Amino acid sequence: MPDEKLARAIRSRKRRKILQILCENERMSVHEIADELDLTESSASKHLKLLYDLGLVEYEKKPPEKFYFLRIDEIKEMFEIYNLVAEKMA
Repeated sequence: MPDEKLARAIRSRKRRKILQILCENERMSVHEIADELDLTESSASKHLKLLYDLGLVEYEKKPPEKFYFLRIDEIKEMFEIYNLVAEKMA
């Protein structure tokens, strides 16, 4: 994952929080994520779409909901890059 994608993914505190709650839960609906973060479903969907476009989350459709979950390999790679950057900055 290129560094600019990582930066874009974690730039927003809300997106970092979405990644965190998906780490703590196997999968969640847009409605559940929105409720957890006190967001509108529209706002949550926009953040989730960006995370999806970056390859960090996947979803499964179970009408009428979409259930999101982490793409574990991509998250591990993201954290490896993050740790390398943090080490260089220390």
